[in-house]
Amino acid sequence: MRTEYGRALLEIGRDNDDVVVLGADTTDSLKTAGFGREFPDRLFNVGIAEGNMVSMAAGLAYSGKIPFASTYAIFLPGRAVDQIRNNVAYPTRDDRRGLNVKLVASHGGLSVGADGGSHQQLEDIAIMRAIPNFTVLVPADSASVYSLTHTMAKVYGPFYMRMARSKTTMVYDDNCDILPGKATILRDGSDCTIAACGITVAMALEAASTLHKEGISCQVLDVFSIKPIDDITLEQAARHTGRILTCEEHNTIGGMGSAVAESVSSSYPVIVRRVGVNDTFGESARDAQVPELLAQHGLSSINITKQVRELVR
Repeated sequence: MRTEYGRALLEIGRDNDDVVVLGADTTDSLKTAGFGREFPDRLFNVGIAEGNMVSMAAGLAYSGKIPFASTYAIFLPGRAVDQIRNNVAYPTRDDRRGLNVKLVASHGGLSVGADGGSHQQLEDIAIMRAIPNFTVLVPADSASVYSLTHTMAKVYGPFYMRMARSKTTMVYDDNCDILPGKATILRDGSDCTIAACGITVAMALEAASTLHKEGISCQVLDVFSIKPIDDITLEQAARHTGRILTCEEHNTIGGMGSAVAESVSSSYPVIVRRVGVNDTFGESARDAQVPELLAQHGLSSINITKQVRELVR
């Protein structure tokens, strides 16, 4: 994901001189250092000062630039929610709500592994979707990161996009075109809808394949756009399958599952069961142990399969 983010930024930067990039001592890790090598006067590494980074991005946006500010999810929004709310989301300029700042975080969720519970950000979706004017995105793979980075550069407004640290299973083709506000129907089905985001999308597809062999037909949605959420597609899914299972690498409180439940409760109420981290912190796990850590918190195709079986029965 980070590699494709860096590649997209380089392409965008070559086409638009107003694009600038900010980092907080993580430009190598976030793969934005290459942007700085090609455009040394358009990359700002502010050091371990995430609040300052967000405020600088707000000032650059107010001056007409298109800033992409990036670091780890535990620090953005973790350390900078005040600056995000009051310096980026709150201002209005030329009747436009919020400033044109793109916040991109990596290392979200449990899959950070060895960094441990203190650095496994499980609350960021809840925080960011509650802040007015922000668009919140959690892409499933590197191809969708590339596509959404290009989209963010073209569309005015404050964005938050969360990426995973680890390599991800490819869900989309390289030339995919996905847009904020629209969920992607990856698989049709009639017995249950599985709504996923981030790294759990691949798990959902694997679970749906297993369930198909058992005679259970599952629709799979990639709800990468948490805000705005695709109310129309979710209502259609609720009407068509009558039950929804959500899965995400995030606290079950306030995340994508909560957003889905809020949406269908207002249109066509059905049972919504949420799979995610159940109001607890994570713990350390070496890279080889990350799948075990995810499974411990129910984030596996095996558990998704089990939960769907129970829902259908």
